Amino acid sequence: MKISKNKFLKGFVVVTLLLALWRLVFPGVAKPLAHHVEEQTDSLVAERIDTMTIEKQKPSVFFDEKGQVVKHRIFSVPHFGNTFPDQNDVQLEAANKFGVSPVQNREAAEHSKGKLVYVGSNPYFYVDKLNNSIPYLVPRASVLLQDIGRAYFDSLQIKGIPLHKIIVTSILRTKDDVVKLRTRNSNATENSCHLYGTTFDVCYNRYKTVQTANEPRREVRNDSLKWVLSEVLRDMRQNGRCLVKYEVKQGCFHITVN
Repeated sequence: MKISKNKFLKGFVVVTLLLALWRLVFPGVAKPLAHHVEEQTDSLVAERIDTMTIEKQKPSVFFDEKGQVVKHRIFSVPHFGNTFPDQNDVQLEAANKFGVSPVQNREAAEHSKGKLVYVGSNPYFYVDKLNNSIPYLVPRASVLLQDIGRAYFDSLQIKGIPLHKIIVTSILRTKDDVVKLRTRNSNATENSCHLYGTTFDVCYNRYKTVQTANEPRREVRNDSLKWVLSEVLRDMRQNGRCLVKYEVKQGCFHITVN
């Protein structure tokens, strides 16, 4: 099939116009590929240099400008009662919102395990022998307990204090547990937050030292460990993670997830 001269010229003009229109709409196609790659590389290098400069200027929390280890002081909190004032009625609102329905006895608690998770001793905290509660929490509260234990470790480490685990003394209680507890402890509340799986107690006068037989740790005053723990709990409470009541007679922090 022969193409006439006129048809060829018309086709050539149409293709030329289409290419010109394409270049107007997408001007980037006219740039050399190598130039485009070079621009991207320069941009990435400049961004990396800026990031390194910022990181270099940002002071380290572990070392000073001379490379010496920074000593972080223990500040504690101004007043335990005022810093952790959340009474039972306040904590009950959160317990009702995030918790499970109270169960009558431990046999009934077995049927609620789909909504609860087991809480056992781990690298960040130690669960004491539980006489009036069982080791289960709702997942939200379990994560909170884990985060408190980890934050406590970090705080001890940065302050140069030998590692100690917090000790959990009470977790989920059944209605029968509450009745039994009230016969020995008049301060125990009938409608306890512990019934909902949202609440746990952490004692402030005992801690579990992290050590081995070959590497014993130096002794640390319980007061110092309590001050560090109070700083951690204050930060957690201020960040809206939990509600905390400072219990004087029970010697513990009464904590409910928020």
